[in-house]
Amino acid sequence: MILLFDIGNTNTHVGLANDRRVVRQADIPTASWQSGQAAAQLAKFVGSTRVDGAALCSVVPRVTPLVRKAVRVFWKLDAFELTAATLRCVGIDYPKPGSIGPDRLANAVAAKHHFRSPVVVVDFGTAVTFDVVNARGDYVGGIIAPGLAAMTDYLHEKTALLPRIRIREVKSAIGKSTEHAMLVGAVHGYRGLVRQLIAELKCELKAKRLPVVATGGYAKLIAAKLPEISKAEPDLTLEGLRLVCVANHR
Repeated sequence: MILLFDIGNTNTHVGLANDRRVVRQADIPTASWQSGQAAAQLAKFVGSTRVDGAALCSVVPRVTPLVRKAVRVFWKLDAFELTAATLRCVGIDYPKPGSIGPDRLANAVAAKHHFRSPVVVVDFGTAVTFDVVNARGDYVGGIIAPGLAAMTDYLHEKTALLPRIRIREVKSAIGKSTEHAMLVGAVHGYRGLVRQLIAELKCELKAKRLPVVATGGYAKLIAAKLPEISKAEPDLTLEGLRLVCVANHR
C-alpha cells in the first residue's frame, strides 16, 4: 500500500492506496503534528497494513518535516513529495511554477486522468480554489477566493450580534432569523459565486465541453444544486498524489 498525505491548513488528509485507487481515508488535525498526537493517530489509522511507499503534498511547510519523520520512524521510508519539479502526468504553462500549491497540482492530475482535458477543479477548502487544465493538458492557473467557513467566521468575529453558524443546506431564500439569513447568504450566495466563475472560465477557454470536478469539505453541499459541477470527488487530491507517485516510481 502507498500511504498518502495531503497536508492542509486545517486538516491533514491521510489515505491508503493500492496501484488502482485510494481505498481508505481519514483526517488528522494539522495542528496536532506539533503536539505529537498526530503520529499516534496515524499509527492507529494504518494499523497492521503493510506500507511499501509514502507520498505527500503540503501547504504547511513547518509540518512537512514532522510528517516525514513519522514515516521514517514507523515504516523506514522516505516520503516522495509532490512539487512543480516532481510533477508528472500534467504539463505546466504558468509564470512561476514553484508558487503553485502542490495540492492544486494533485487535483489537476486526478481531474485530467479521470475526466480528460480541458477540465476545471473547484476545491472547497480553507480557501476555495479553481484550477484549470487546458485542452493541451497543461495546468494554466486558476482562481482563489475566500472559503465558505472563512466568510461566515469573519462575519461572526467582526460583528457584535452575528453568531457563528454551522453551514448546511437551506430551503428558503428568505431568512426568518439571523442564522437563517446568514445561511442563505453563505450557501445560495456561494453557489452564485461558483456558477459565475465557472461561466467566466468556460468563456475564456472557448470550451464547448468543460467538466468541473468539486472536492474539499463543502464540495457535496455546494455541488448538490449546481448542474455546472459534473461530479464531487472527496478524495481527488489524494488520488492525484497517488497517480504522480506511481508515475515517478515506474
